[in-house]
Amino acid sequence: MIRIDDAALRLIDLALAEDRGPGDWTTRWIVSARTKARAEIVAKQEGVVAGLSLASAVFLRLDPRVEFEAAVSDGDRIQPDQVICTIAGPARAILTGERTALNFLQRLSGVATATRRYVDAIAGTRTRILDTRKTTPAWRILEKGAVRAGGGENHRVGLFDMVLIKENHAAIAGGIAEAVRRVRDANTKGLRIEVEARDLEEVRQALDARVDRVLLDNMDTQTIREAVRMVRKRATGVEIEASGNMTLDRVREVAEAGVDYISVGAITHSATALDLSLRVLE
Repeated sequence: MIRIDDAALRLIDLALAEDRGPGDWTTRWIVSARTKARAEIVAKQEGVVAGLSLASAVFLRLDPRVEFEAAVSDGDRIQPDQVICTIAGPARAILTGERTALNFLQRLSGVATATRRYVDAIAGTRTRILDTRKTTPAWRILEKGAVRAGGGENHRVGLFDMVLIKENHAAIAGGIAEAVRRVRDANTKGLRIEVEARDLEEVRQALDARVDRVLLDNMDTQTIREAVRMVRKRATGVEIEASGNMTLDRVREVAEAGVDYISVGAITHSATALDLSLRVLE
């Protein structure tokens, strides 16, 4: 389950303020403050659910008397017409929170569903699916939680928890070797070092620099196979990640080339929201 921390609560409050503004006049003018209701959120398509804790928190921010009961857990596969959760309590809170709760739940379930498709596509291999930093601004922790719910793993959270030397870093430093040297001289935090390589020569340079992981960027599958053989022969223990143009049609052949990880930006930046709806029962 995605953890609700202060950052998540701030996002919820911003989302509610955006939607409610000075007041949900439709609900206030129709529904008495004393009215109670019971509702359920239902799947309208197949997928993987994520974000139940966010949906619950939305209603509780509006009224702590709301009771939220999940019928499934984050990471569960769901089918059309399946009940995801029930909500009971003050009707005003349920109606005012409906769209915000669904927005969180649909978006995060969409990320989890996209991730599970990639995980399923490489089932039986030793490769793992990673996310990237191509996330919705300020939603990163939430979306990375949804990736985990879908069976994927997280790459670095941000720029602070791992060193990733990309082509622009190397270009400014004067090459991969110099970029790695500068990092080693300054790396008092003991962060692991990954280097992006665009061809076999850059793979060789990364191995010469004794990095922890090599990122094979936008290589065709045959070149990936050659890079894997090079790394396995020369540097036992160095991890291999592949990235770039990792479509569902291609991802299995890349996994079978022997990489440890495949990072896929599409599972966050191009995920389609899962279709869910809230209906009042009484």
